[in-house]
Amino acid sequence: METFDYDLQSVQETRNLARQAKQAQAELAQFSNEQIDKILRSMVRAAEENALSLAQLAVEETGFGKVEDKTFKNRFASLELYEFIKSMPTIGVVREDKVNKVVEIAEPVGLLMGIVPSTNPTSTAIYKSLIAIKARNGIVFSPHPSAVKCTLQAAQLMHDAAVAAGAPAHIIGCISKPSMNATNELMKCDEVEMIIATGGSAMVKAAYSAGKPALGVGPGNVPAYIERTADVAKAVQRIIASKTFDNGTICASEQSVICDECIRAQVVEEFRRQGGYFMTPGETEQVSKKLFLKGHAMNAKMVGRAAQVIAEQSGISVPPGTKVLLGEQQGVGEGYPLSYEKLTTVLAFYSVKDWQEACDLSIRLLKNGGVGHSISLHTETPEIAMKFSAKPVFRILVNTSSSQGGVGASTGLAPAFTLGCGTWGGSATSDNVTPLHLINIKRVAYGLKDFTETPHPVSAACAAQAAASSADLSEDQLQSLVEEVLSLLKKRGDC
Repeated sequence: METFDYDLQSVQETRNLARQAKQAQAELAQFSNEQIDKILRSMVRAAEENALSLAQLAVEETGFGKVEDKTFKNRFASLELYEFIKSMPTIGVVREDKVNKVVEIAEPVGLLMGIVPSTNPTSTAIYKSLIAIKARNGIVFSPHPSAVKCTLQAAQLMHDAAVAAGAPAHIIGCISKPSMNATNELMKCDEVEMIIATGGSAMVKAAYSAGKPALGVGPGNVPAYIERTADVAKAVQRIIASKTFDNGTICASEQSVICDECIRAQVVEEFRRQGGYFMTPGETEQVSKKLFLKGHAMNAKMVGRAAQVIAEQSGISVPPGTKVLLGEQQGVGEGYPLSYEKLTTVLAFYSVKDWQEACDLSIRLLKNGGVGHSISLHTETPEIAMKFSAKPVFRILVNTSSSQGGVGASTGLAPAFTLGCGTWGGSATSDNVTPLHLINIKRVAYGLKDFTETPHPVSAACAAQAAASSADLSEDQLQSLVEEVLSLLKKRGDC
């Protein structure tokens, strides 16, 4: 009976949140640029002031990642994001083409549903709240069951800061009693116009099956290729900095390291010098068994854990100061568990003859769960980077840490925690999602050509055909053709 009551309460709460947010969004849709910017600045201040406490709550509740890195993500999802989006045209006339006489006017999408993962709960809630409000949308969050408290706290802070700056009450909501029934109710309810899904593949697939527009992401099984002309020390430093950032919980983090055979010894030595531990085949098998359940499904207890913790849990001994674990793999797919996505501090390791072989291996790894997402390159040869631009991904990250590069922290990409994988990865967009993905565009188009005196295209074509053929026709044939054309025009109403 308790479970039954909980489900009923959960679904009813969801309905109430959606109705209230929908009404609030109708008010917000009338706000000006100045009003929206005032609200955003208030939300950013609240996120900045609470970045540390939200990070602590997230780590305490989920056990994933590191407080200092989650604090950075909360700040990045607020201040850095605001600096990027504050001048974006999302209200009123956003473009005027004076040559073609077309005026483009932005309108909000309406009420959004935000699906929040357990790996980046508070930063994702902050990020989605800000991009939703910037586009004059409301949003209701469905948190991951293992990150309810911290997601709810982040959403409440964003709501209260928005309302304090003039936003209508209930413009941001969050389910406090999460259940599968509640999530399904929110996905399919009439009030929700679009879903922004960040989470596991099953949840994203469900979002796309809800019968309404959705922006989702896919897994990011990112290969990192160290090419022979790379600065090896810097490449290794960037990879370790990325893989240890929040203990590998960002989907853009590297999953496999590929290096040219001619620099293999140098790469291995550099990893060892900087805190990488190369596991024996036996140790790799022990760690793999601990990392995955039922094939290659990630063990939640190993997500976002430090290398020392994973080693200890797997029954292997590693040197003090070990930052990442590396296991050599001889292939991709079944039988090679480290070739799959690992949102933690473990990397697969491969060596290849040259960049062509690296290309082929990268494609196999991407097709093993990561198509459309990202690839990481370390090279001093620009031509190599351009050759890899033909690979089936939408982010080719060169000479940077993949985690920070993919989300736009160390690159010029848009700051985002929803990274589209395009149609290759089953996503509706290949972009880092911004407020521009959350608006509708209406167009006022003025006439450029006058068709009032122009013959009907079919009539003109028939007349031209008759004229072209008349020289070769007899008088009777010509008369018959004219009658046929007139009959056709009468049927069409042209004469």
